[in-house]
Amino acid sequence: MRVVITGGAGFVGSHLVERYLRDGHEVVAIDNLCTGSLRNLDDASENPRLTFVRADAAMPLPVRGQVDLVLHFSSPASLVDYTRLALETLAVNSAGTGHACDLAERHGARLLFASTSEVYGDPHVHPQPESYWGNVNPVGERACYDEAKRFGEALITTRMRKGPLDARIVRIFNTYGPRMAENDGRAVPNFFAQALAGKPLTVYGDGNQTRSFTYVDDLVEGIVRLAAHPEARGAIVNIGNPEETTIAAAAAIIAEAAGVAFHVEHRPLPPDDPARRKPDIARARALLGWEPATPLREGITRTLAWWRSARGYST
Repeated sequence: MRVVITGGAGFVGSHLVERYLRDGHEVVAIDNLCTGSLRNLDDASENPRLTFVRADAAMPLPVRGQVDLVLHFSSPASLVDYTRLALETLAVNSAGTGHACDLAERHGARLLFASTSEVYGDPHVHPQPESYWGNVNPVGERACYDEAKRFGEALITTRMRKGPLDARIVRIFNTYGPRMAENDGRAVPNFFAQALAGKPLTVYGDGNQTRSFTYVDDLVEGIVRLAAHPEARGAIVNIGNPEETTIAAAAAIIAEAAGVAFHVEHRPLPPDDPARRKPDIARARALLGWEPATPLREGITRTLAWWRSARGYST
């Protein structure tokens, strides 16, 4: 099988590249490196079945030859990045999603679109099932990401109603693991960097807001199963950890794993920051036989080992 992965040099995208190569497939990774890094592909770069194309996925995708599967993962995904690249985020999830649809339709390939739990906004329904329409501020600071992903979902589902496109949508909840960017502003990499540097851990608000932390290998397994499922055309599936964890508890676990004293510095919450986030994964269990397999403490320990090695921390 020949797989095209946009955002292939990103955090999640690079793990997908490795997984499909390991499974014996040919992979074309497309990335303009605005948030991704070629270092993320170091382990895969010597594989002759990998082709890397530096290109903007908001433009028509420069792919030649047969395509069997398109994974559209190009998008800034952290508040820091999509605030800095707001227009680019809107473009890659709108025009870029259209180009991904075009490529898949031309080749009769399947398309899997990386959506996000942010489509639920600050939810009034808890936990969040795929049927929930969300509570999103369409003009707030986060709208360039939240509404772009919602538009991407609308575009794909409309094109499926109007034509032969075979697409699936994964709504990704908070994911962590090796290769997260150190300076992207998300809680887990912030906590790792601060703990290993001997600094207080920055907690926004009182720390009682909750998230669903999924180890990246578990996420990849869910994505691969959804992409391969022969009866999943049109499926929208939450992939996340139904174990709800407060930000303060996550910070404490990371400090303990790093072997440092737990000191916190509180700062004001960012605008429209969701108070609670927890997926209903009944659909993933029923359709894919999937649920997360990595406990938070185990995933944190694995990520910490990578962080110390890759980032050069000696503590």
